[in-house]
Amino acid sequence: MFTFELSQLLPLIALLLVIGAFAGIVAGLLGVGGGIVLVPAFFYMFDALGYDGENLMQICVATSLATIIFTSIRSVVSHNKKGAVDWDILKRWAPGIAIGATLGVLIARELRSVSLMVLFGILGALVGLYLAFGRPSWRLGDEMPTRIGRFTTAPVLGFLSVLMGIGGGSFGVPLMTLYNQPIHRAIATSAGFGVLIAVPSVIGFLMIGWSMPVKPPLTVGLINLPTFAIVVSMTMITAPLGVKLAHAMDPKPLKLAFAFFIMLMALNMLRKAIWG
Repeated sequence: MFTFELSQLLPLIALLLVIGAFAGIVAGLLGVGGGIVLVPAFFYMFDALGYDGENLMQICVATSLATIIFTSIRSVVSHNKKGAVDWDILKRWAPGIAIGATLGVLIARELRSVSLMVLFGILGALVGLYLAFGRPSWRLGDEMPTRIGRFTTAPVLGFLSVLMGIGGGSFGVPLMTLYNQPIHRAIATSAGFGVLIAVPSVIGFLMIGWSMPVKPPLTVGLINLPTFAIVVSMTMITAPLGVKLAHAMDPKPLKLAFAFFIMLMALNMLRKAIWG
């Protein structure tokens, strides 16, 4: 049976507070969403504590998305005070993103944990590469996709984000900048994508997983409530700080360092999935 010893509990709480603080700053500063930090952090934490069930990644993904609801709302409110959120894009993209997110929950339920690890490793490495080597001058078009382009792109964005347990920023920011949107508008609006992804997916994850025989204590559906509560208490504080930093400084040096950090975590998860 999976239990927490007191000697493990206090260091665990301290670690989660630090993880939550870092994830909140990253979400506000770079718009890539705290989930790309939280999912591997949750995975290594539970794995170190001795939990290695077949649905470990599903629990990490679901718990990460639950925190993203609150972190993204906090980020959107902070960015909106600076007039950076493009509400028209959010309204037009909302249905497709929500549909993709719902489909992502249905697929994630059927996948083995190792499959989600491989997916996270590959896509996480690609996100890191783009953050490190992408150029502001790269363009796919002068305006955001409309009609058929939006109809196909929005669900894919929501779908892949749910399978990775991340908000919309990791894909939304590159997408918007590739379609000629200013970086601050892309970061602010992609925080809204996170809400559109996380809300329907969390509802789905709360409804599944009840029959799984081995889960960490106080896991409802596939969401671990203690981990969620500790992390979100910090992301709510630090996300606005990240927003202030995003509008006050050049994030390029931090973006490069974070890109290599993400690639390292993603490749390590890929290694663990393949070789154990």
